[in-house]
Amino acid sequence: MANSDIPYDELQTVLSAQKGDKEAFRQIYAKYVRYLSAVSSRYVLNPEDVKDILQESFIKIFASINSFKFKGTGSLKGWLTKIVVNETLKHLCKSKHLDFTDISESEADIADEEPEVDEIPSDVIYHLIRELPDGYRTIFNLYVIEGKTHKEIAYMLNIRESTSASQLHRAKAILASKINQFKHTLEHHSNER
Repeated sequence: MANSDIPYDELQTVLSAQKGDKEAFRQIYAKYVRYLSAVSSRYVLNPEDVKDILQESFIKIFASINSFKFKGTGSLKGWLTKIVVNETLKHLCKSKHLDFTDISESEADIADEEPEVDEIPSDVIYHLIRELPDGYRTIFNLYVIEGKTHKEIAYMLNIRESTSASQLHRAKAILASKINQFKHTLEHHSNER
């Protein structure tokens, strides 16, 4: 029976990796590399940078696997994701790609628009999020996708909570505009038929 036919047992793989089993490391890499690449790609647009981030992340993962505490199925994925997000943020901060601009009081008072996204494919939404400026995209991903609070984001990025909130507000406004524009384009094309 080929290795790919063997069911993946998360706990057993972790225990084997913690004993230094190279095959267990290969299994972890093979199982999660695409997912973790997608996680990093939510923040970083350049595929070469994503590869570098993943390389650094896996070095850190394998070097610190013994500190991982198994808490049930899925806990390894969560731990790996946290490492990749942290390495991605380090890369963004080091490369000076994060520009944060505070918004005015009048802009802050505008309510967030929640556009209807049910009919829009998830890959289109993903693409629209990737079009956001780096700072907005980073805050949006941390808050909406990773579920971080503005306090946690402020600590992670060494910014003020109000800066995090204003970036999220602008990101949502830009994203809503892009989604509405996409929907308008779809409607226009369907009316031409």
